[in-house]
Amino acid sequence: MKPSAIRLALLLLGASTVFAEDLKKPDVPSELLPNENEQLVLMAHGKGDQIYVCKANVNGAQFGYTLLAPDAVLTDDAGKEVGHHFIGPTWQWNDESKITGKIVMSARSPDPQAISWLLLSTVDHTAAGALGRVTSIQRINTKGGRAPSSGCDAEHLNKEIKIPYSADYYFYARQYK
Repeated sequence: MKPSAIRLALLLLGASTVFAEDLKKPDVPSELLPNENEQLVLMAHGKGDQIYVCKANVNGAQFGYTLLAPDAVLTDDAGKEVGHHFIGPTWQWNDESKITGKIVMSARSPDPQAISWLLLSTVDHTAAGALGRVTSIQRINTKGGRAPSSGCDAEHLNKEIKIPYSADYYFYARQYK
């Protein structure tokens, strides 16, 4: 399929109007680089909440917040909604394509108040649509979203708390030569 035909197909599916050849790979720590045989195919901005739940450790002596799920709207550079990010972690595009990832590497955010930057690999996906070929995901440029360091105790056990966050998500797929 020619690039112009691919653009038309993606537009008809409601995918982002930002295309791989228009994207620039982000500057990230070396441990967050995808495989050399992967190319950047999509990018989205995520804005929503990191949802945490107050849990006790095995012996019940200490308490802390544990990540339950993200809940974020994904938008393109123009602010158009292109998908949703939720428990799994899962990303679902408006064309119904969906991927679930697993953390491969983590790096501290340059912002000490923000959640970590991540490299994830796809462990499950639908075969068709904008996310159908995605094999790796980067979460970078995070703002907020860190779990509180206090407020979780026996009185608040199993209480959920939502912490606002934003991040940029870069999606990569294997190159076929």
